[in-house]
Amino acid sequence: MQDQYAKLDWQAGDVPVSIRFNDPYFSFEDGLAETRHVFLQGNALPDRFCDGFHIAELGFGTGLNMLTALDAWQTAGAPGRLHLTSFEAYPMRADDMARALAAHPGLAALAAPLLAGWAAGACRIDLGHGAQMEVITGDARQTLPRWRGVADAWFLDGFSPAKNPELWQPDLMQAVFDHTARGGTAATYTAAGFVRRGLADAGFDVTRVPGYGRKKHMTVAERIK
Repeated sequence: MQDQYAKLDWQAGDVPVSIRFNDPYFSFEDGLAETRHVFLQGNALPDRFCDGFHIAELGFGTGLNMLTALDAWQTAGAPGRLHLTSFEAYPMRADDMARALAAHPGLAALAAPLLAGWAAGACRIDLGHGAQMEVITGDARQTLPRWRGVADAWFLDGFSPAKNPELWQPDLMQAVFDHTARGGTAATYTAAGFVRRGLADAGFDVTRVPGYGRKKHMTVAERIK
């Protein structure tokens, strides 16, 4: 892993806040409920799960989104293998990740393999329950275009577009589209106009839908062609 780890402040107990971007990693209200609303419901999961389903993500953060997806996969009794790939420029240190995930004790059993692998410096981790995860570190504007994978669903979870605009630029949204299977989807908590336009210009069919909590709207997208 790279030396450029995430620099954190801790607020409201154990909610990590990025010092670099001045933005929390998940909702102060209920990070788990937010993930389920935005990324699972936004991608019509778990209904779409099937053998070999591939979820990709911009912004690995605490790992909460991927663990929530794995929890849904396990609960649904989905068959076969689940592939998880995340792109992260500033990975968390293992002890910080453990502290953040401790706020979600219901995911503790699923988090154990992730935390053990992360502490050992692994970027490819067997999470159990048929799930394999890879975290690709570095600037996604460079790493995603070189990626050979194709995702069925995207979790677009970078920091706020106003604070981290680099992760929402049209070229990167085009790379997301280019690495999405036909019929694949993407979801994000933001409804920023330039993000929706970037997704639409890339080729997605884009829809603004109700957001989580105090966020009035969020964005979902589908690759039709």
